Amino acid sequence: MKIVVVGGSGHIGSFLVPRLVRAGHEVTNLSRGSTSPYTDAPVWRQVRQIPLDRAQEDRDGTFGDRVAELQPDVVVDLVCFTLQSATMLVNRLRGDVGHLLHCGSIWRYGASLKLPIAEAADSAAEPHDEYGIQKRAIAQMLKQETASGGLVTTSLHPGHIVGPGWQPIGPLGNLDPSVWLTISAGSPLQVPGSGVELMHHVHADDVAQAFEKAIGKAEAAAGEDFNIVAPTALTVRGYVGIAASWFGQTPQLAPVSWDEFREQTTPEFADSSWAHLSRNHYLTIEKAKTLLGYEPRYQPEEAVHESVRWLIDNSKLEVANPLRGYAAP
Repeated sequence: MKIVVVGGSGHIGSFLVPRLVRAGHEVTNLSRGSTSPYTDAPVWRQVRQIPLDRAQEDRDGTFGDRVAELQPDVVVDLVCFTLQSATMLVNRLRGDVGHLLHCGSIWRYGASLKLPIAEAADSAAEPHDEYGIQKRAIAQMLKQETASGGLVTTSLHPGHIVGPGWQPIGPLGNLDPSVWLTISAGSPLQVPGSGVELMHHVHADDVAQAFEKAIGKAEAAAGEDFNIVAPTALTVRGYVGIAASWFGQTPQLAPVSWDEFREQTTPEFADSSWAHLSRNHYLTIEKAKTLLGYEPRYQPEEAVHESVRWLIDNSKLEVANPLRGYAAP
């Protein structure tokens, strides 16, 4: 099949595009061209690369035409963030493309109400941030589009994406690199809340696997939305304990109030921690397993370990002790 991937040089696309090429598809990658893929697989030489500024094309009203003129059988949209942008693309591709797949986010869910969170309205509160609101609206629009007999669509909603090449959401629900230095040194880590709040990660290659399976099972995926996460989720306390063991340390948790936590970190890191931990997300993947055959390869701690290993090996993360090899608990 002819497949166009929008934003194929990012986290997911770096793993998805090589998968699609190896499966025999003719792949075109539309991206701004400002970054290189995170994986340097030889098959990238078989990918047609077209530089394109999605935001500018949307403003000009030309993005849908640019995609449609490539005459793809399938379009995978990894970088759509507003309902307006998604709707314009759907309206242009309707009748011309066989299947549109959209990358959503588990942040389409607000705070958890019932665990694990399923693809249903009563599992979580409505999102309260603009990113989550838009992702929720896009997923609803796509479902309605297919149900009404229009374009065949599927939305996949990854958790906190992890992989080599970028920093993972850490044990406190933020990207503060000093957290890893503290843990690796065996020093006390100030932890807001109860320590049992949940985060649900997923390796980028497992997300890529889900997209590949949804393409291959278009009939089963038509009009559906899927949670795409690791088989399990991590609590703050468990995450800290596992991470400490990688450096031969015993976890040292120092519980603090949220006000105290905000006083000792930056507003950016404090807001990120609150955004992640207050949601308390743990999702079920039964629907994706049943309809798509999704089988994630990575447990969350294994995926994070791989990411941290890459950061240390490439001198992008300061730690106090050597990182040990990952061993399944």
